[in-house]
Amino acid sequence: MNRRTFLAVGGAAAFGGVAGCLGNNSGTAANEFDYETTTTDGVAVPLAPVDDVFDWYENDEARFADARGRDQYETIRIADAVFSPAPDGTEDDPVEEWSTDTRIVTYCGCPHHLSSQRAASLIDAGYEHTYAIDEGLGGWANNGYPLAGSDVETERQTYEISGMTSADYAGQMVSLEQVDADRREAAPIADDGSYTLQLHYAGSTDSRFRVEAPDYTTEGTLAELTSATITA
Repeated sequence: MNRRTFLAVGGAAAFGGVAGCLGNNSGTAANEFDYETTTTDGVAVPLAPVDDVFDWYENDEARFADARGRDQYETIRIADAVFSPAPDGTEDDPVEEWSTDTRIVTYCGCPHHLSSQRAASLIDAGYEHTYAIDEGLGGWANNGYPLAGSDVETERQTYEISGMTSADYAGQMVSLEQVDADRREAAPIADDGSYTLQLHYAGSTDSRFRVEAPDYTTEGTLAELTSATITA
């Protein structure tokens, strides 16, 4: 079966089984290939190397879910991926039409924090064959693998936003959102309370973003947020 045929018939027909229901089933990842995992929301999410993921893509052995914001998805995405944002997807999420034995690959750009959130939610809902791309969308793009979107060719800069919060929040997530667009990233809090958010962005540094940590929220231009360590 070629990829075009696979995408036309959908996951349920291609993989068998019944369509999923994105409820809380306390699932566990199958992790057939014994990949390294990252724990998100108490779920061990397998991190699949981008080259292995591309083999699945070429052989119609997986379906892809973009865990970022809508604006990021529309601008650049893995070809044939659906929009299914972290952590729990969206209303009428396309993944709900896929059978629970579908191999699902989630991805984001940070490189795997939003994608691991989405993957954890899917695994918890019974989609045990779910993986996040270890290297993220950047690893996919850097290898010249198929992309789609309205602005694939634009070169994006990588910005880092560093901050500190209480060490009591170690392991929790900090989120970054653009104020006037659906563009999001996330990063975990380290044992010492530090965090570093990565943003791959082609817009102006005058654009405003919001950083939300467990104990504070701050807002500023991208230039301001990258100029000093953020604290409460």
